[in-house]
Amino acid sequence: MRDTWLVLQRTARPTLRNPVVIVFGLMQPLLFLLLFGPLLGGSGSWQWFVPGLIIQMGLFGTAYAGFGLIPEIRSGALERMRVTPVSRVALLTGRVLHDVVMLIVQCVLLLAVSTAFGFRASIGHVLAGLVFAVLIGVSVGSVSYTLALKLKHEYAFAPVLSSTVMPLMLLSGVLLPMNQGPHWLYVLSRINPFSHVADGVRAVIAGNFGSSSVLTGGIAAVALAAIGLVWGTRSFVRANA
Repeated sequence: MRDTWLVLQRTARPTLRNPVVIVFGLMQPLLFLLLFGPLLGGSGSWQWFVPGLIIQMGLFGTAYAGFGLIPEIRSGALERMRVTPVSRVALLTGRVLHDVVMLIVQCVLLLAVSTAFGFRASIGHVLAGLVFAVLIGVSVGSVSYTLALKLKHEYAFAPVLSSTVMPLMLLSGVLLPMNQGPHWLYVLSRINPFSHVADGVRAVIAGNFGSSSVLTGGIAAVALAAIGLVWGTRSFVRANA
């Protein structure tokens, strides 16, 4: 825990010196909120659309975190940290924790802006939805850093992200209801675990805690976080063995 805190502090320093990066991370979801949300029509559409944007931020906000690790690998900074007594697992968990904190701050700001469009939810329901966001941030962030550790170059890392993150987002149903499209597309969306997480977030923010979507989405989110952390920690430990 101490080593994780030390890595978190080191990773957070650039953000604290230049907090404007938090705003830049909000640009894409804000554009969807401003330019796409009104196309859905109806005041109740915001209750469906805004929770989906939380999942989108969890995907995009942490998927590209690995880009920050590649310069450290190239410059030898990560190698120098490997020879210190700091826990090898903390080299991952400290970075992931920083990204999760950033994600939560951005989600809170997005939800605050969304109220101007008519989105309404109690604080307790929003907090429950943010738990899902944390789990998504942990899973996607861990995978992002692990891929960066293995690929080591931007030209290899970028195509992997672009070919996976966008399909996962589109098939998660964060922008449009997948049950209104072709049946084959709906079936594909059900295979995507992020679609179940999105359903769970919408259910808890609406206060439907007894819905089966909450249980299914919760299991999917926990499973994704566990898989990401296990793969990430094993990769970091083996790379530093």
